[in-house]
Amino acid sequence: MHATVTVPGSKSLTNRELILAALADGPSRLIAPLHSDDSARMVDALRALGVGIEFEPGNGKYGDDIVVTPVWPLRGGTEVDCGQAGTVMRFAAPLGGFASGDVTMTAHESALHRPMGAMITALRDVGVDIDDGGHWALPFIVRGHGHVRGGEVTIDASASSQFVSGLLLAAPRFDVGIHLVHSGARLPSTPHIDMTVEALAHRGVHVERPATGEWIVPAGAIRGKDVAIEPDLSNAAPFLAAAMIAGGSVSVTGWPAHSTQPGAMLTEILTLMGAKVVRRGGALTVTATAGGIQGVDLDLSAAGELTPTIFALAAFADTPTTLYGIGHIRGHETDRIAALSAELRNLGGEAHELEDGIRVVPRPLHGGRWHAHHDHRLATTGALIGLGVPGIEIDDIGTTAKTMPQFPELWQRMLDADGAPGALQPEAMRAS
Repeated sequence: MHATVTVPGSKSLTNRELILAALADGPSRLIAPLHSDDSARMVDALRALGVGIEFEPGNGKYGDDIVVTPVWPLRGGTEVDCGQAGTVMRFAAPLGGFASGDVTMTAHESALHRPMGAMITALRDVGVDIDDGGHWALPFIVRGHGHVRGGEVTIDASASSQFVSGLLLAAPRFDVGIHLVHSGARLPSTPHIDMTVEALAHRGVHVERPATGEWIVPAGAIRGKDVAIEPDLSNAAPFLAAAMIAGGSVSVTGWPAHSTQPGAMLTEILTLMGAKVVRRGGALTVTATAGGIQGVDLDLSAAGELTPTIFALAAFADTPTTLYGIGHIRGHETDRIAALSAELRNLGGEAHELEDGIRVVPRPLHGGRWHAHHDHRLATTGALIGLGVPGIEIDDIGTTAKTMPQFPELWQRMLDADGAPGALQPEAMRAS
């Protein structure tokens, strides 16, 4: 194949900027933001808290700009439905403390298992009044008093870096800011924390980092401003990996020269796995090579969200692959380690669950049904497997709407660009 793809904006950046805009000292405009299930949940959450949000035409290819007008204090006597969005659970919960009344935090039944206990403990430590009924999980009630004390707090964020980001994003509005220390053995997805720190810096908030796993945020103003959202580099991963499975090359436009997104690691990872990777003219191009796909031993603790894509490549590699440092992805939309292993074995493949990772031994695969497990990244993994194996049917490609509603259309367009094999057929694209 020979195709060029433009992917929508970053979910991680969009939802961080929505939170900061809601807490800012004046209006903000998000330019070319992501419009997806997750970002819609965040918009609905902020509107429920009284924040003014309007959609206005912009130059983005995938929808309007978002204009945010903050209010203070936030509205109480309301409910926030997080759906399946981890960023809404972890980022909106602190905002409940700024409300003038109770805020009920809930989520889709398939997401109630997602870790929240450490966040509840930390919020109580900084003065947020939470009634969780003693079960340390959603749903719970935040009894807002219009302000949050803040101060020193220790948290074990081993289960999710979003715990740290959620506290840092709200910290400038705490009465005394925050001095936050991570107490766990390992902190996953550190690029996402770097992203949070950088987003705060762009709005005039300086975060001190006196030591690894320690952050100090002073109380102060968050500037309202216009912010352009980068393309979602992790959502670009399946398209770039497609070239390595099908042959040829795929280019993704708008690739930033610098990014805190974990997807920026793709340039190094895909090169290590045997591709030719070139960034030129603002686009990143991945080209398959005669050497094929190479197996790797890879620590993905900083970019666990790339695991499903790397897993798909590993299924077609010349040698086995071990991915480690990713135990935390068992707590995502589904247990991704268990689900990926089971789905590959159902197709005749060999995958072994490890305590902190997964090992893939390449084997000949056959067609069959690939279950998405209500997980957008499992669905895109099935699409990748389908490029190299005839007869793959994905049971719910529609779950990609969580972070990229355009995925089926973009995938089809990429394949149609060159008559490439493995195109998604309409009956396989339909959500069951």
